[in-house]
Amino acid sequence: MNVLREWKKVYESDLESLIYELKEFVTTPAAIILSGEVGVGKTTFTKAFIKQNEHSSETFSPTYSVINEVGDSVHADLYRLNDEEEILHLEIPMYLEDKEYFFVEWGKAYINQLYREVPREFSFYEILFEANPDRGDGNPPSRNLRLIKLP
Repeated sequence: MNVLREWKKVYESDLESLIYELKEFVTTPAAIILSGEVGVGKTTFTKAFIKQNEHSSETFSPTYSVINEVGDSVHADLYRLNDEEEILHLEIPMYLEDKEYFFVEWGKAYINQLYREVPREFSFYEILFEANPDRGDGNPPSRNLRLIKLP
């Protein structure tokens, strides 16, 4: 496992500076697999990235569709897929033309199919999200994030 960077005790208010730093470690075009438990902040991170990168308040939620695109970014949420064959029907290469970032929630289970579908010029990364325990002080819990370069 090739860990490029770790961030400890990250709060939502820290995402803007974290995203600037992340861009220094990631070679584009990049496919970034977002891993972690439900509710750990994967979609929140992606929305913050899109908002900052596109200088726009337009964000999206993958709740109703599997793939959404905004500017030079594409966001896929594969949580509702039933099997790896469904990856083929998403027509991922069509979405990735002229894109710099492809964020994939719940993509780790489909990594082999993603390697086949995502254009070869894309570098693959994983961001692993881990929630820290609630301290019971009324503040939201922080997260630890780990950026990993995938083969």
